[in-house]
Amino acid sequence: MDQLTGVTIEAIDLAAWAPQALEVQAVAFGLTPEEVAVRLHIVGRHAQQPGVIALGAMSGGRLVGFGYGMPNQREHWWSTVIEPYLAAEGHGDWLDGVFAVTELHVLPEFQGQGVGSRLIRTLCERSGLDRSILSAIDAETPARRLYRGLGYRDLARAVRFPATDRLYAVMGARLPLRGAGAWSAPAGEGQGASG
Repeated sequence: MDQLTGVTIEAIDLAAWAPQALEVQAVAFGLTPEEVAVRLHIVGRHAQQPGVIALGAMSGGRLVGFGYGMPNQREHWWSTVIEPYLAAEGHGDWLDGVFAVTELHVLPEFQGQGVGSRLIRTLCERSGLDRSILSAIDAETPARRLYRGLGYRDLARAVRFPATDRLYAVMGARLPLRGAGAWSAPAGEGQGASG
């Protein structure tokens, strides 16, 4: 257990933990019950993907944060949406041979303690790949600052996903992420990646 936060990072069975993970995401990302219901099915499908890695941040047996990702595949829905944006910026190669951080969320009371940083670092370390990609709300949020501090840079901005008015940025980083061992992170880690 981390002495500073009382939080451990451990592998979780994504399908089994999906309801608890979506409770965390609902609080951290501001999801409605209807959005949670839709995302529950999506997380269930993601749990079956080859190479998926899922981690939970645990405090006293309670899930207080989570993250998961998988090797990116061009045929995945997320990739088909971001591909034209990446191609327009000359970054189409970022769809191949990369680890896609699909979701990363931390409960507000545990944000700013390095939990999100530990989750994303561990995911990327376990991926075995040399690059990572994610999408985040295209605004100057604490999450975007966290990602930049780890070495992510904008590959495409003003990315529009169906069924949302929010604009997203697609960010990529070479692995390992910057600042190994520096677990401090700004508040707002729940603004997270989405894919």
